[in-house]
This record gives sequence, C-alpha cells and structure tokens, in this order.
Amino acid sequence: MQINRLFEIVYLLLEKETATAKELAEHFEVSVRTIYRDIDILSTAGIPVYTNKGKGGGISLLDNFVLDKSILSEEEQNQIIFALQSLEKLDKNSEKKALEKMSRLFHKQARNWIEIDFSNWDNENKKFERIKQAILNRQVIEFTYFNSYGEERKRQVEPLQIWFKDKAWYIKAFCRVKQDYRIFKIARIREIKILDEIFERELPQEQERKPYDIKFISLKLEISKEKAYRVYDEFEKESITQKEDGNFIIHVDYPENDWVYEYILSFGEYIKVIAPEYAKDIVKEKIQKMIKNYS
Repeated sequence: MQINRLFEIVYLLLEKETATAKELAEHFEVSVRTIYRDIDILSTAGIPVYTNKGKGGGISLLDNFVLDKSILSEEEQNQIIFALQSLEKLDKNSEKKALEKMSRLFHKQARNWIEIDFSNWDNENKKFERIKQAILNRQVIEFTYFNSYGEERKRQVEPLQIWFKDKAWYIKAFCRVKQDYRIFKIARIREIKILDEIFERELPQEQERKPYDIKFISLKLEISKEKAYRVYDEFEKESITQKEDGNFIIHVDYPENDWVYEYILSFGEYIKVIAPEYAKDIVKEKIQKMIKNYS
C-alpha cells in the first residue's frame, strides 16, 4: 500500500540520512518514477524532503527533522513506545527491534515503566512463549491439565487467545475433547506440546462476552480485621463494607467449584460464611474432614 511505503521512506531517510531514488525503487520494487511521485506527495504533506543532484547526492530530510512534529502528537508517541515496551517485556526478542526503531524514530529514550516477572512460575515464561507462538501460528497444542476438581486430564486444543483475569493468566481455546470453547489456567498446564496440525478457527465475538456457561455462587463473608491486607489485595473496593468493630463484610460472586471452598478455608479462623446456608454446610464438612486427618 502506498501509505505504508510513504511512511517507510521517511523512516529509511531518518535512518540512512540520504538515499538515491534508484536505491529506494529497488528496495520497494517499484519504478524510480513512482519514488519521485512519492517524494512529491511527502513534500506536499509538509515533510521537509529534498533532493540533491550530482555525486554524493540523493534524497534527504532536513537536519533535525522529527517525524512526530508532522504526524504524531507527544501523547500518541508515548502510547506507541509504552505499548511496544510492554510487549518487549513479554517477548525478549521479537518486539525489541521494533521498540528500538520507534524510539529512534521519535527521538525518545524509552523509560522502563513496566516489568513482568515470570520467575515465581518456574518455567512459566517458556510455557507462555510456546502458547503465544501456537496462537500466532495457528497450531494445535496438547497438554496435561489439572482442573479445579483435582482431576488430571489430557487436552488437545486450538489456542485462540491469552487472557489475563484476576491476577492469573488463562488460554481461551477450542477443546477438541469437549468439542466446545473452554478456558484453561496456564499455571495448571503441564507437558505442553506444539503439534504440526494447523487450525483455521477464530474466537467468536460472543465468546468474548461469555466464554462458556459457569455456575456462580453469591457469597456473603465476614473476614476479621487481622486479615485487612488480604481483603484489600484480593477483593474489589465495591464488594467491601467495614463494620464498627473493624471486621469486613464481603459480597462476591465466584464460580462454584472446589476452588472457592478451598479459598475460603485459606483464611483459617479469620473468616465466616454468612450466606448461603448450603455453603456454610459445605465448609463445615470440609473442616470436619480436615480434623479427621489429625485424629
């Protein structure tokens, strides 16, 4: 497309300072006449491009020209740099060159404003990179998965999107075992393999709104003031009410499975389920089973 060629001409001139029409024509695989037409368009648009004839001549930009003065605002430049920098943190190789190029293009030094550390996940960084490449290359992946019921299952899926939700990374995928769309928590994935098989499926728009049917439980909890740090770390502000004695009342909706009861128990003696009644009974039953382990 011409607009892409025009932008790249400006970038090449910023990088090389001077280039001949023949060099540009060979680079873009167009005629010299087309390059001169492009130069006229850039000049008309206010880009200070000029030509020098003779030995050592060529097409150049005025000294100290900065692209942003003509095309992008300061805020738009920063948004591009910051976005590329966040991508570079997730992939140490592919986006780094783009970040360096755009930093030079805008005459800016990229500030180190974001850090993403996968070290607590052992080999999660490698796992994340494999999944990302499978999504980009549309390759089927196979892995062992541990679900919230403690079951270990082999899964073969078409990975469609990596999703960050509530402090954890997930894959949105089409599961070939269930023949339906599913979400898999990356931390529970083991022994991941990228297969040679290519898929064509796209993530449907309705999938963005409702990944799959989940049964939710509406909980009312009382959490002791001694666990205030967890309350503020783990619950949304709108779900928290503080009582006169300093304890917290929490209203929250969670997917109902074993995880939610294990999460409640992780607060130990500092939590009480107020509602619903059946959830209180389930927690009591689990506590009784725990006591039996020490009898």
